[in-house]
Amino acid sequence: MDTPQNIALPPSTAARPDLDWSQIRETILMLNLAIAQIEMALKESSGSVDVLTNSFTGMYGNLMALVQAAHALPDSPVKQSIEESGAVVSGQMQDVIVAFQFYDRLSQRLSHACRSLDELTGIVSDPARLYNPFSWHALQQKIRAKYTMEDEKLMFDKLIETGDVQSALDEYVMLKQEQAGSSSDIELF
Repeated sequence: MDTPQNIALPPSTAARPDLDWSQIRETILMLNLAIAQIEMALKESSGSVDVLTNSFTGMYGNLMALVQAAHALPDSPVKQSIEESGAVVSGQMQDVIVAFQFYDRLSQRLSHACRSLDELTGIVSDPARLYNPFSWHALQQKIRAKYTMEDEKLMFDKLIETGDVQSALDEYVMLKQEQAGSSSDIELF
């Protein structure tokens, strides 16, 4: 028979508050939930993207083999049609490569968001760091340092400066549009 000392009580929650209830613990739970959701989405989508990547690679190889075989044919309307179609499909495949690059960037951003939320959870759960502005500043600098593109750093700076998410996003979008207008190059990540 369990004695009162051996019974483990579940932690206090917003649904079952008691004298031990803590908004900090609730915040940590919600942060961990967000991390779990993002991580699960990344894992689930990664498998699908791997299948797409492998299929795409195989199709591209087959296309190039067909185009190469067509080069060996004598000049004819069929040869010309195969070569033209091969060029069109090759161009479409370039679009797919760009889409894969954007997916890769999305995955990187979500992974960074998970790590940042995890580090935030560490500060919020540690009373010595929770009320220490230097800990918060160090976290902010660590998060900023993870950004690889200058426009992301500018967005981060704008958000820290103003505290206004929409303003920071608007400035980021404006910078991206200006860059897109002045360059037609594909940005590799």
